[in-house]
Order: sequence, then structure tokens, then C-alpha cells
Amino acid sequence: MHQTAATLKALLLERSVRTGNFTLASGTQSDLYIDCRVTALDPFGANLIGDLGWHAVRSKIHSSHLKIDAIGGMTLGADPVSLAIGMTSARQHPAEALQVFTVRKEPKGHGQGRQIEGNFHAGNTVIVVDDVITTGGSTLKAIDVIEREGGKVAFALVLVDREEGGRQAIEARGIHVISLFTRSTLLGA
Repeated sequence: MHQTAATLKALLLERSVRTGNFTLASGTQSDLYIDCRVTALDPFGANLIGDLGWHAVRSKIHSSHLKIDAIGGMTLGADPVSLAIGMTSARQHPAEALQVFTVRKEPKGHGQGRQIEGNFHAGNTVIVVDDVITTGGSTLKAIDVIEREGGKVAFALVLVDREEGGRQAIEARGIHVISLFTRSTLLGA
């Protein structure tokens, strides 16, 4: 395993992974809770996510000959992941830098009433991000909003795939999913 991936895995296991009895956002019960925000909002974790995520994203962009404008996903889980990758892209390859946006759970009730905030415009080709996927529901909701606002989703990037059907649900929509970790690779199961 690449050193950056091994270091990020150790940090996720230390800070973000809990075992016990939990009710997930999907409403299902699980013996595993993964709160990636604790790692993604840590400056060392954010740097590792930025490096590993940008490497994965850039590889996909080049292998598939894609032109990507921006990266983002459903607030709050996707926000630090998207920003870390966007910042790393700007630092390492300024000509390929990705703009960053966030998708609100509901349209804003004032101002312009937008549901996508930040650097997103109709016509953009984007990468949709999530921190953890279980059923894929929040990622699919973000995809719906992006498409409704005139964006095209090239592929999805997720920090951790719990391997509970989310990847399949997203890929059933024709959107390839890249995961930096899966439940199996994270827990060694």
C-alpha cells in the first residue's frame, strides 16, 4: 500500500471508525460507524485526502480523456473532501485545478434560493463526492441536483464505500464510482 494511503488508513481507523450498534443516515442498523468528517477536518487528514484523492481523480481524468470543471457533493460530508482535493489540484497541477462547490440538502430559503453553492455553473462537467456511501442515497440526491442545475457528472469519488449496495446503486445510473477505501480494505476483512 502506498505510504499516503497507509497513513490515511491509520488515521481513519484511529479517528473515524467506531464499532458497536448504530443507526445510519439510511435508517439501517449497523455494527460499524464511520465518521469521516473527524479525519477530513483534521489538517493532516485533509492533506492526505487531498493527495490520495487528487492522484485517483487525476488518473481517471487522464485515462478517460475527461475535461473536468469542478468537484463537490452533498454538504457536509463531501465538503472537506472536495476542498482538500481541489486545493491539492491547484497546488500540484495549476493548469488542471478543480473548482469546488457544495450541494445543499434543500434550496436556500433566501437570496438567490440556490441549492448548489460555490464554483458551479450550468454546463460544467463535475466529479460528485461523498465521504461514505452505504445505500448511495445522498450521492444520488447530489447527482439529481447537479443534473437538474445543468451539470454533467463524469464520475463519483468516495472516501469509504461500506460495501452495502451504494456503489451498485450509483453505477446503475451510469456513473462510475472510485473509492479510496472500502469496508474490506479499511478493516482488512
